[in-house]
Amino acid sequence: MITLRLAYRNLMGAGLRTWLNTIVLSMAYVIIIWQKGLLDGWNYQARHDMTNWEIGGGQYWQEDYDPYDLFTLEKSHAQIPEALTGMNPQRPVAPILIGQATIYPQGRMQSCILRGIDPEQTVLHLPSAALQQDIAEIPVVLGTRMAESTNLNVGDTATIRWRDANGTFDAADARVVRIMKTNVPTVDQGQIWVPLARLQQMMQLPGEATIIVVGQDTNETGPQEGFVFRDRKYLTKDFEDMMQVEKLSGYIMYVILLSLALLAIFDTQILAIFRRRKEIGTLIALGMTRGAVIRLFTMEGAMHGILAAFVAAIYGIPLLTMQARWGIPMPDITDNYGLAISDRIFPIYSAGLITGTTCVIMVVVTIVSFIPARTISHLNPTDAIKGKLS
Repeated sequence: MITLRLAYRNLMGAGLRTWLNTIVLSMAYVIIIWQKGLLDGWNYQARHDMTNWEIGGGQYWQEDYDPYDLFTLEKSHAQIPEALTGMNPQRPVAPILIGQATIYPQGRMQSCILRGIDPEQTVLHLPSAALQQDIAEIPVVLGTRMAESTNLNVGDTATIRWRDANGTFDAADARVVRIMKTNVPTVDQGQIWVPLARLQQMMQLPGEATIIVVGQDTNETGPQEGFVFRDRKYLTKDFEDMMQVEKLSGYIMYVILLSLALLAIFDTQILAIFRRRKEIGTLIALGMTRGAVIRLFTMEGAMHGILAAFVAAIYGIPLLTMQARWGIPMPDITDNYGLAISDRIFPIYSAGLITGTTCVIMVVVTIVSFIPARTISHLNPTDAIKGKLS
């Protein structure tokens, strides 16, 4: 207890040097928690949006389907299994037929992917109900990115050319009936959504689909002939790999920030031992053990971490709370990154994140404070009183 009071008195007696170290270390606290919370918030929002807009509770892929190989689309279709047909409320599904096409907006030519979906589906958040239009043209729904690249608005028409299952080319006019806003680019960029029955008729593939999305609360219904089930973990693997890279870059930044703060504390401890060598010799001469003196200086260094935590809480809690509530706006250029990024990312600052970060920094600060204090164990009290350090 005496050591604790003495350490606190010495820390406060250092004045400006203590507060400079505390402010730098408090910034490390806040920035590390902020960046980690931002990544956690992005991860949660992206998973949530991908689940609602694209993957649902998982997908059945036609066994030849490869989303990274467009040449497989010509043969990536099969009859929808009987167990996955209908709109059973207990087991909702959303069959999707995928095919290549070319759109000619305002006389220009642009490759695209046609995706046929049932207008009455309830599995995905896609505004498929807008496809229930009794018009001569093909009703289509576009995402904001696709609408911008084709320069099409609601009510505009454009010619679409496709090739059916027999290899015959055909073309028809399409009318934009809805433009949707989504954070998931894989259902937007280069994609044109049309009624499933209409696309099956166009491609002469009655009752067939490329993928079948199951409801979020639906478990795998077992193997289906001609289809392979892909669970959420498989469907989000690319995003998870990208998040691991982002976390690795974040760890590098943590090390840099923490190293700067710890370097200041290390230098402070070295300077304190050098300037207070007479005090150290006097304490040892008066009967304080070398271990007690080492603990004293180590505790002084560790108190920088405790004081920095309080300082960080003073300005960090209001700042981080405001960001968690209002979110952090993302620039418009993020729409072109090909990643599921919302207009605003709401960081998530969990109790585990705050506690874990605080504990790690406290432990590291204590270790860094102990390293220079070890030199006291080799100190000769007589030389120290004379102002010498051996």
